[in-house]
Amino acid sequence: MSNDILRQDAATPIVIVGHVDHGKSTLIGRLLHDTDNLPEGRVAQIIESSRKRGLKVEWSFLLDSLQIERDQGVTVDSTRIPFLLGNRQFVIVDAPGHRQFLRNMITGAADAEAAVLVIDAAEGAQEQTRRHAMLLRLIGIRHVVVLMNKVDLLEYDEHKIAASEQAVAALLKQLDIEPSLFIPASAREGDNIASRSPRMDWYKGPTLTEALALVPSPAGRADLPLRLPVQDVYRFDSKRVVAGRIERGRVSVGDTLVIGTHGTTARVASIESWHTAPQISAVAGQSVAITLEPDVIPDRGDLLHRPDEAPIRTARIRSRLFWLRQEPLRVGESFRLRLATAEHQVTVASIDSVVRLDDLTEHASDHVPPEGFAEITLAASESILFDAFTPGTTDGRGVLVDRHQRIVGGAPLIGPAEIASGTKAIHPTDSTVSLWDRAQARGHRGGVFWMTGLPGAGKSTIARAAESRLFAQKIDVSVLDGDTLRAGLCADLGFSEADRTENVRRAAAVARILAETGQVVLVALISPRAADRELARQVVGEGFHEIFVDADQATCEARDPKGLYQAARAGRITGFTGIDAPYDVPATPDLHLPTGAGSVGDVADRLAGYVADSVTLAEATRRRS
Repeated sequence: MSNDILRQDAATPIVIVGHVDHGKSTLIGRLLHDTDNLPEGRVAQIIESSRKRGLKVEWSFLLDSLQIERDQGVTVDSTRIPFLLGNRQFVIVDAPGHRQFLRNMITGAADAEAAVLVIDAAEGAQEQTRRHAMLLRLIGIRHVVVLMNKVDLLEYDEHKIAASEQAVAALLKQLDIEPSLFIPASAREGDNIASRSPRMDWYKGPTLTEALALVPSPAGRADLPLRLPVQDVYRFDSKRVVAGRIERGRVSVGDTLVIGTHGTTARVASIESWHTAPQISAVAGQSVAITLEPDVIPDRGDLLHRPDEAPIRTARIRSRLFWLRQEPLRVGESFRLRLATAEHQVTVASIDSVVRLDDLTEHASDHVPPEGFAEITLAASESILFDAFTPGTTDGRGVLVDRHQRIVGGAPLIGPAEIASGTKAIHPTDSTVSLWDRAQARGHRGGVFWMTGLPGAGKSTIARAAESRLFAQKIDVSVLDGDTLRAGLCADLGFSEADRTENVRRAAAVARILAETGQVVLVALISPRAADRELARQVVGEGFHEIFVDADQATCEARDPKGLYQAARAGRITGFTGIDAPYDVPATPDLHLPTGAGSVGDVADRLAGYVADSVTLAEATRRRS
């Protein structure tokens, strides 16, 4: 491990964002060229690449190194470029502007100290300008420079540029963003990038490079309480070295530190150096390697802090959210919360409010739409250490990650969440094993096949026969029979309308749990009311099939395997379906199984065939996986 890696003295990250085609990559290319930050020979390569495509000098080719980007003309990934301005080190982050690449923008902007919002002065603010500005507010970047680009298209006209700037300023004011300044510029022509434009002598403000020099340094956080997230632990001979980047505060040899949520304390024995003079202290923005006494072993993600300057410690957190997945977010979904170097399993306990992007008002909702902004509550099974999100710092900057390690949401943490009086502290969690992975392992999907019909229609008999056939086909199948449920789970229920509804709800809830583990569930339940069956469909969701096991009442009464019809007619049973309680015949069942004629085996074969066709994966699908 080289000392150069450990001591990157407070390089300042600057993120550049804006609507697609407003000139971000061109700006960075020009900026690197005009400040002599390009390797020798690189300009000649750009000129040649541009000439082959019949273009003027295309500065964006510096950044768009992926062939897909050159072919499509859009930036796909966040590119990080070391950049020296005078004696000061910056890291430029080129964040994608196209809508489908917002996930990469959140990744790129997460640790930025400042932002340059690039806007085509001729086009003005566009949809993604608004969305990116919301993201800058969400992430908490305090220092925002607005670069009014392509002013050459407005012929450098002061009044036209001022009108465009006013429109942008009005939009940003709605979002509570106060830009540090507006700079009229042309990245392609080099106006007001590193040198003042002779074509805009009316502009008296700083150039872009002068504006960047005014951005506060990360070292300004040195006087805040120490926060040192553990990046990794290395072993060198007899010495164990703890490596990480100081997010804020300072650390010195001899300091006593608390390690992670388990609260172990240790003293800083040394701050390691390679090929340089020994260090006795380090400050915010530096990456360090320290040794501890006693020789305790922190885990990656442990947060080191002083005993008297502890961060927030809670298992229930309020968070702002920008949702990136193309399906809505709902309560009960589980993710990994990535916070600095730590990851924690969390569940969405509640969706507290959702922001309308058109008018920026908040409203109640049971879901967060794709690319939506919201405030949510996250619940974890263990305490999480963090500092509340503060604009202009890295405090509380979290992201939500799915099981495939894809970022699905930006989630700044704004504080602990209290459980309101009378609220049930229930936080259902999703399995980290996806339905698709289970289906691939089994060769079939899960599903719920809800068999309804009059008493004596043959539901349980047919379900058990079909169960055997499906099991022989290596389909993981189980049966939920009405009598079995009432002997256990629903033993406390009677046969009133309310109890029948609750019986259906419980059966549907259990069936859903089983189906989500990849099982096929055959539910044999009279469920006489259409409204109750609709409730079951809503509880189960996708994969619900209504099966009408159809035998007329005369046939069912002639069978009467349990003697129930006879008891009902004698008055010993009341509220019996088909005698003194109605049965709502399914209007459009997914499968109609008449059982008045034919053998049990024939009907079971038909049911088993329908189930297998519904859940079995096609061979082509399995081969592709």
